[in-house]
Amino acid sequence: MGLLDKLSGWLGLKKKEVNVLCLGLDNSGKTTIINQLKPTNQSLFGPLSDDWKHVSQVKTQTQDIVPTIGFNIEKFKSSSLSFTVFDMSGQSRYRNLWEHYYKESHAIIFVIDSGDKLRMVVAKEELDTLLNHQDIRSRRLPVLFFANKSDLREAMSLVKVSQLLCLENIKDKPWHICASNAVKGEGLQEGVDWLQEQIAQSYQNNEDLIK
Repeated sequence: MGLLDKLSGWLGLKKKEVNVLCLGLDNSGKTTIINQLKPTNQSLFGPLSDDWKHVSQVKTQTQDIVPTIGFNIEKFKSSSLSFTVFDMSGQSRYRNLWEHYYKESHAIIFVIDSGDKLRMVVAKEELDTLLNHQDIRSRRLPVLFFANKSDLREAMSLVKVSQLLCLENIKDKPWHICASNAVKGEGLQEGVDWLQEQIAQSYQNNEDLIK
């Protein structure tokens, strides 16, 4: 059973839908994380509705994952939870497509390659653009950061990643950062536990997350 099954069952959302965007630069490990989070068997998650067919060509085995060209969109849905994944290419002309999906999102997972020091500036620029977008700026969307590839020798610490991304400046949204090794699934449970708690609190407080 995938970690998202736990999220759906724990929240008891019934007919509610939760759309979570998974964003980040190419080669950060988004696809591998999603493959760890999603149900191991699609039928465990419940039957797909006709308008939410699985449309991704992403492979389910880690060794089959190749760099994304353009973008992949993966959507799967049960009667209680809708999870949308946007696995985007690192090219800017593809990353600017993210904004078309902000309005319907309820939470964001932002994945960082903690071993890629050279592109940390680019990651920060994309994060700033995301947080300042008109469809995101005024909403208290929880933002979960995975500092991925934490097992690498050259990986930066959580403190260093947080500093380079200036996460301390995020005052109007709940956020959390976890060190992760997506290949082994390490650190993902902590992130999902935090995210489910934030979404549940927003749901109970009738905040503008779940329509």
